[in-house]
Amino acid sequence: MKIHHNLKSLLIALTILFIFVYGYRYYEYTQNDPDFCTSCHLVREVYIDWQKSVHSSVICQKCHEIGIIEQNRKLISFVAKGEDPISLTHGRQRPWLKCIDCHQSTVFQGSVSPDKSFGHAKHALKEKIECKQCHYNERHNLPYDITSCDKCHHNKEVHGISVKEFSCVNCHPFLRRHPVMTPPDKCTKCHHEIPKKNSKSKLSCHYCHKPHKREKVTNLECLFCHKTEANLGQHGTHHKKGIECMHCHKPHKWNIEAKEKNKLCSECHNFKDPKTFIYIF
Repeated sequence: MKIHHNLKSLLIALTILFIFVYGYRYYEYTQNDPDFCTSCHLVREVYIDWQKSVHSSVICQKCHEIGIIEQNRKLISFVAKGEDPISLTHGRQRPWLKCIDCHQSTVFQGSVSPDKSFGHAKHALKEKIECKQCHYNERHNLPYDITSCDKCHHNKEVHGISVKEFSCVNCHPFLRRHPVMTPPDKCTKCHHEIPKKNSKSKLSCHYCHKPHKREKVTNLECLFCHKTEANLGQHGTHHKKGIECMHCHKPHKWNIEAKEKNKLCSECHNFKDPKTFIYIF
């Protein structure tokens, strides 16, 4: 009788051990093995794309999370309803909610994390804009959509070029760590012909140019800094006659060379010494 009791206890223990071991293996397989995903539905091509992507070091279940309870509900639903199982969120919805887990405080896969990038900090953390509003899924690489800025920042053409043709990040470095979205060199990266050294070289281009409003610079931009000059001496006289500042002061060059002075003055009147220009005569 005692032997029979001991044998029964041993069988129960072995059964519990068997359930525990295989239960653990089942858990590990479903929660931590990417191969599990290919056993449920046809995702072979997506699986191969994931292996070649920048996120290949992240297992599927890290982003496409599906809990044990949800798995069993799906299994029961499939058995009970056949081809009409319950819908799950692990495919296209939940992964976007998992981005922040890796990109919150560490540099991951070569990209700058939200709290180390001013653009991400402002949009993702402060404004609570979802990652999928700017990024799209392209074979698990998740590049940003160059037209996504237009969803919030409407009518922000640059010199008449639409956002679809000229991405905002060409001028506004989104991954910049310092909270300045308009760095001084944003224009000279493309406009190499602009002199690096002259009387106005230390000014930021946006003092004169308003890229999202109008392209042509007029006297209004000059008067922003030179209001006093425009009302004194011959500058004032010329200004009242409607002569544009840049008729004489050529953009990005500004200073009038000696050989140009005689020619410019002679267009309207006899040449006079520029030294007297600040006086009324």
